[in-house]
Amino acid sequence: MPKPPANPSSTAPERSEASLRALQQAGDLQVRTAAEFRALAAARGLEQAFATTHVVAAADAGFTDQFSLHLSLGPSDPPIRLRQARIDGVEALCGCGSGELVLPAAGAPVLAALLAGRSVHLAASGAGTALQPRRDLHTSLALEQIGNARLELHRAIGENGVVAVSSAPGLTATAMGPLLGPYGSALFSCVGAGSIGLTMPGLAQLGPGSPVLAGGGLGWITGPGSAHQPGVPRSPLGHALAPGASAAVSVDLRALAPRWVRPCHFEGHGPGLLVAIAAPVPLLTLAAARQAAAGPELLEAPVLDLSIPRRLKPSLGRVSYAALLSGSINVESRRLRCGPACSPQLAQEAAEHLAAELRDGRMPLRLPLRGLGSRSTLVPLEG
Repeated sequence: MPKPPANPSSTAPERSEASLRALQQAGDLQVRTAAEFRALAAARGLEQAFATTHVVAAADAGFTDQFSLHLSLGPSDPPIRLRQARIDGVEALCGCGSGELVLPAAGAPVLAALLAGRSVHLAASGAGTALQPRRDLHTSLALEQIGNARLELHRAIGENGVVAVSSAPGLTATAMGPLLGPYGSALFSCVGAGSIGLTMPGLAQLGPGSPVLAGGGLGWITGPGSAHQPGVPRSPLGHALAPGASAAVSVDLRALAPRWVRPCHFEGHGPGLLVAIAAPVPLLTLAAARQAAAGPELLEAPVLDLSIPRRLKPSLGRVSYAALLSGSINVESRRLRCGPACSPQLAQEAAEHLAAELRDGRMPLRLPLRGLGSRSTLVPLEG
């Protein structure tokens, strides 16, 4: 638990990035997880909680199939300019440079092998140029043999999630897991009140260059993520009532830990990752503290019928995260059992880990030079 400040006051002083960094350097930064901050605000009031908390640690731990592996290989002898390549049977994209490879989400097992310390097999063919004459290459690769290796999470952080149901009979395969229909079960994709986007509406203090903990390692926001929609409907406190703003994150594979990033496979859909991501939420104003203190009864997610193979899914209203966490919800006069398509426990552990890193000064505090922007990246394809 955070140590109490020397002179707590209900009248909070003006806060800035510089003042918070000075507190961190002095060892006086007061950090609480989102759950701890909500409990303190409920017990002692918002102003007292704000006065005794500088930063809230929020976290997500959800499934994603929106990621890629970027590998930079050194030269062979004789040199090869990669034209086609497979790693453990997974086809990689070549052509970004003589030794650059990009693996899509199907490379999740490759990531698992590398993080476990195992070698993977590279089978490649070359262009056969005058200075890079080699045409074939077969070798094994361990993580230490890869010059640069990064995990790119194209939608690492989302402002809210959805509740998925199916009106179709039988099982419907989705990126969240199988749904039993018609209306037999429900899955929700966001951990709720402790998540980054529902603690920090609009992801307002994130932008290019913002540090986050991704998969246990220090990652960096690279910009708005896929399906970035900051203009969605919002509650009176400013929380998104649908998937809103999103951010992309890049992290070095060597910084990842299997505890915090777990490859998986959804039958009928494909590979994915369960990734724990935690971000600091600096409480610069009382308004930001009020948003961070909102409980699950004040936060809602939309219910969508994912069995309809159309871009716009039928909406069946919204439900509160308090109802979702109870294990059952009411949807159009039906009582459905529901469960998380995410890991609230892993998210809480990631938040606690981040809080300790911030208190000890091992995690940098930095506000972005610019935000994620107001332009939506969700532009439908026509045709």
